[in-house]
Amino acid sequence: MLLPTEIRLKHRDLNWLSFNERVLQEAEDPINPLYERIKFLAIFSSNLDEYFRVRVSQLRQMKRVEKSIRKKLALRPNKITKEILSEIKEQQQKFGEIYNSQIVPELAKNGIHLIDSDHYNAAQQNYVNDVFVNEIKAHIKPQVIDLSIDSELFLENNTLYFAIQFTNSDHLGIVNIPSDICGRFVSFNNNVITYLDDIIRNQLSVLFPKEEISGIYEIKLSRDAELYIEDEFNGVLAEKIYESLAQRTDGQPTRLLYDAAMPKDTQKRLRHLLNLGKIDMMPGGKYHNFSDFFSFPDPTNNKDLHYKPLLPIKHKELDGAPDYFKVIAKKDQSVHFPYMSFSYVETFLDQAANDPQVETIKISLYRVADESKLTSSLLKALDNGKNLTVFVEAKARFDEENNIIWGRKFQEKGATVIYSYPKIKVHSKIMMIERREGDEMINYAYIGTGNFNSKTSKIYGDHAIFTANKHITKELSRIFNVLEGKLIIPREKHLFISPFSTRINFTKLIMNEISNAMDGKEAKITAKMNSLEDPEIIEWLYKASNAGVKIHLLIRGFTCLVPGIEGLSENIYITSIVDRFLEHGRIYLFENGGDEKIYFGSADWMTRNLDRRIEVISPILDEDIAQEFKDILHIQLSDNVKARIQDSEENNYYVKQKAGEKKIRSQYEIYEYLK
Repeated sequence: MLLPTEIRLKHRDLNWLSFNERVLQEAEDPINPLYERIKFLAIFSSNLDEYFRVRVSQLRQMKRVEKSIRKKLALRPNKITKEILSEIKEQQQKFGEIYNSQIVPELAKNGIHLIDSDHYNAAQQNYVNDVFVNEIKAHIKPQVIDLSIDSELFLENNTLYFAIQFTNSDHLGIVNIPSDICGRFVSFNNNVITYLDDIIRNQLSVLFPKEEISGIYEIKLSRDAELYIEDEFNGVLAEKIYESLAQRTDGQPTRLLYDAAMPKDTQKRLRHLLNLGKIDMMPGGKYHNFSDFFSFPDPTNNKDLHYKPLLPIKHKELDGAPDYFKVIAKKDQSVHFPYMSFSYVETFLDQAANDPQVETIKISLYRVADESKLTSSLLKALDNGKNLTVFVEAKARFDEENNIIWGRKFQEKGATVIYSYPKIKVHSKIMMIERREGDEMINYAYIGTGNFNSKTSKIYGDHAIFTANKHITKELSRIFNVLEGKLIIPREKHLFISPFSTRINFTKLIMNEISNAMDGKEAKITAKMNSLEDPEIIEWLYKASNAGVKIHLLIRGFTCLVPGIEGLSENIYITSIVDRFLEHGRIYLFENGGDEKIYFGSADWMTRNLDRRIEVISPILDEDIAQEFKDILHIQLSDNVKARIQDSEENNYYVKQKAGEKKIRSQYEIYEYLK
């Protein structure tokens, strides 16, 4: 059945909002401890800020592209933007209800009180006066805008401000709220907390002694981060888009979040000062920047208000092993984060840096931590005379500066540093150690789904394998040769390497399941990933569904595939897990007529991962590890506590526990399984 494109494919930006709704559900879920629910409010807010800076800004810029090109690309920026803003307004309303009706009262029940400037008692007022004068005032830069003269106003991205109305005046006051310097929250005695915003609100008459204040409204402006057109389009069309946007100014405003109590005439004046359209105005509550709730204080130190710590599981073979190379040479070893410690990766690299038999270390870095044991070991390797080659992704969104700083540090110490190419990202998470053993050079490799970052490893659910398998290491060495410019196309038989072979290999695997289904054999595809967007892969999945292949997808983020539609996708079932840890692993399992094939790696089924990034997908050749990955995958497919069904209506219904069925919260089940 050939259905219209808008029915066959969901818009990625609209479906992403469905993912952020799942984050909001976690803030509402009483299963989660109170302070973890507060963190989910912060995650929701942080996600939305980035969404406006990147995705919504791209839609805005697309409006300026020549109409014929928009038509060719089937772009409908105005329609999509309106749908997005409508959905976000509903989510913001739900956010406010959760915060005001659940979070604040539950804080009070636990003896933690949030008070505003209208409710300071005499002692608190005295304290506020002192704090303002001694700690805050020096960081405030009040402005007075003469609305009869001034026609422009500059606000920094995602910085909080007050817009202040004055009685009988054609002026507008603007005051920054320096939460990045002073912190967002101030604690009084007796577990009482107030916003920095309220302290400044309380002291505005000090800043404007000659004016009578008639209205105070918090505002926040989001600016365009970058278009990243190469992530979505390529070839001639991408070039034409760039040409159309030649006059684009960097950091263009994309959204003004404002207190809904602000009078319409003040809204209009701000809109003109900031050169915004009506569609860019987003009403909100009294406070903005809830991403600051990551640092919301807990004056009670009540452990019941937080997740109970999960001690890292000790790896049965690697823990305490004096020589990782001996362990890995005997058998592949798997690690799973955050259930296990990232220290196993750090120890492997540290042993390599100090091992006289190791001659060469090669690693790809996508997001580099500020300071870490891993980067220290890389520097130590250089001190010890190792040949170090580091591939640094210069376009890792929002981490560009830090990545380049580290690239220079390695370069200054003598490393060969190669930055990503202009039109392709190095997204693979790979490392290879060349070690001389007798007369032979033996390669040891690490392939993972997550970044080489100890901080994110504590909150991201990822998988990795250490291996000395000659089939894998030989092909991995060819990838490094490609990155070094020594090879144009890497020959491979086992690894899938983007942009060379990943698409065609996944297509062949899907086609094989279709063939098996048509021959009456059992045919299944089970896959876990972050996002599903590639139209060609989606069409093959539709064909597989129509052929009778049973498909279960576990997708954390957005999906453009529409499941459960008769004649199109009735054999496709999609669930999503949002829980304590951020699901980040990619695992692909194909029935293959009873001889299952399982793969894992860095690539999602997105066009950019298949065609415009250096990605590595590896087969799991060790039978024990393959079974371990299958078990983990099936535990997650059985989740009936934190899994949501992704249906065609995007309802985000929780998977229901069936009568007599065990309650399965997969992340905790995996922890127990790996112990």
